[in-house]
Amino acid sequence: MASSTDSSTGVDDKVRQLYERYQAGESDTERRESALEMGKLDGRRHAEIYAALEDE
Repeated sequence: MASSTDSSTGVDDKVRQLYERYQAGESDTERRESALEMGKLDGRRHAEIYAALEDE
């Protein structure tokens, strides 16, 4: 279980960095790209959570 927690922490850090980049974005295009990357990471995290629940 520790590995999934470590993985989540890494994803959380990446999402935090992307959110900071989103807020600093000077154009709608920059903000949109950051938001799309955050969505992809969040989708992967949810997939990992559901896979872990199926294994229990």
